Amino acid sequence: NKCDCLMVVDTSAWGQLGPMADVVREFPGQRVVIDHHVSSDDLNAEVFRDATAEATGRLILELAEELGVELTEEIAMPLFTAIATDTGWFRFSSVNEKTFQALAKIVAVGVSPPQVFSALFEQHSLARILLRGRIFSNIHSECEGKLMWTHVRQADFAAVGANTTDTEDSINTLLTIAGTEVAAMFVELEPAKTKISLRSRSDFDVQAIARQFGGGGHKAAS
Repeated sequence: NKCDCLMVVDTSAWGQLGPMADVVREFPGQRVVIDHHVSSDDLNAEVFRDATAEATGRLILELAEELGVELTEEIAMPLFTAIATDTGWFRFSSVNEKTFQALAKIVAVGVSPPQVFSALFEQHSLARILLRGRIFSNIHSECEGKLMWTHVRQADFAAVGANTTDTEDSINTLLTIAGTEVAAMFVELEPAKTKISLRSRSDFDVQAIARQFGGGGHKAAS
């Protein structure tokens, strides 16, 4: 409460804030949201949103430039990480010329893409790899191979010593299967509570599906 402003980035959904939701609700100062998701809740905040942007990290970079903030390596490193992860390491269809214009500025101050990639994708625990084996062994093919889905239960986490964060990016591997247009992954968080992730590499709008169940996100990722 001693702060003047509280900023929420890359989401404007109460459900994604977890325990921080109560902190945001009770904060007496100025609230700001910087986001690029289509779906949103009313966080009673000043909202800076660009649903056409590929990454919230780029929006923050543009905001920093507008405010005259000097781009240092300390600032650039998390911005590069944000843009890289939001775009699936620049392989999603949302990537455009503005993405690489922003990256050029970031790399120019000393950020090393190989170093970031290694930190993100080459430091997995054995538990995460073993969990992926279980996730991939549960893959089901539907709709003549256009839909791939899988699931992971609490028992799977316990068996290999993994946690829910170890499921990250596994769903994107389903999209690498030839002919797949939509992928879904069901993650049992606790009894009677399951998280569903959806991905699309076609014109199919998975956000429209997620919205029916109180979820949100993007057309290609929800």
